[in-house]
Amino acid sequence: MARYVLNEDEKNQVAALADGYLDRHPVWAPLEQADEIRIEAERLPVGVRQFLVTSRGAEDALIRVANLPVDEGLVPTPASWQIAEKEGAAVREELVLLLIASVLGDPFAWTHQQGGRLVHDVCPAKGQENSLTSASSEQQLTLHTEDVFHACRGDYVALMCLRNPDAVGTTVTTLDAVDFAEPLRRVLQEDRFRFFPDDSHHVVPTHTAEHPSALEERPYEVASVLFGPADSPYLRIDADFTDSVPDDAEARRSLEAAAGLLTQAADRVVLSPGEAVFIDNYLTVHGRDTFTPRYDGTDRWLKRTSVARDLRRAYVHTKSRSRLLA
Repeated sequence: MARYVLNEDEKNQVAALADGYLDRHPVWAPLEQADEIRIEAERLPVGVRQFLVTSRGAEDALIRVANLPVDEGLVPTPASWQIAEKEGAAVREELVLLLIASVLGDPFAWTHQQGGRLVHDVCPAKGQENSLTSASSEQQLTLHTEDVFHACRGDYVALMCLRNPDAVGTTVTTLDAVDFAEPLRRVLQEDRFRFFPDDSHHVVPTHTAEHPSALEERPYEVASVLFGPADSPYLRIDADFTDSVPDDAEARRSLEAAAGLLTQAADRVVLSPGEAVFIDNYLTVHGRDTFTPRYDGTDRWLKRTSVARDLRRAYVHTKSRSRLLA
């Protein structure tokens, strides 16, 4: 795990950079401004830029940056992402996350997730306590690859903590922490698995987080769980939204075994306000602890975005030069 802690001078530089940008852009439109934000990221303190570039090249599974600026007068945790969007809650913190993320790659969004927003709000919502989405709280989010269903899923999942008074943990397992025996590895490297959109993706018209559509109604990709270099593979799995191809009992058993081994090796990352983590979505699976929400404005609140190391692969796949993927 690689970690960088900004000193107070660096923190103040980042705050001034973000404030200056927002002063020049009174209308916050991150999807339209993403290229300009990337240019602005070149003005980040040299120490953090060098750290991020080094960590990217080393393919560090978890990259943490701490002591980022968070408004001392931060508004209460929104009751839902929809309210956060309507109120423009914590725009400066969104910008700070995008500035840091832009050194690692290209932030992007999904048309069918949180209304196509480039930066998501992760906060508990009433009525979704037991959903399999980031709006849940009392439901354990099992270890998963983010957006497991899509060939152009992000290389990094970026999370920035604004508030976490209960020290709710993000659970993580890196691929190098698990030893898949050769027979199991062989099956996992074969295209015998179906990958479905999770419940946060509204890809079926009748789908809602409260009443999700059946997996069989959703589009899916068929591929392998392990892929890439044979001696140092990458990982793609989500126990809740991955299944074997029909009538393949061996693949189903292998999927269950792999998920069990990853769970056994899980660790916790507890983020504090002003700390961001970039989870390598090819080398690490992540989830979240359960917690009891209060809905009083003090609950855990994160900002999240997805980052591609090179968004041109999405342009080729979708045949559209857009940061908004369908």
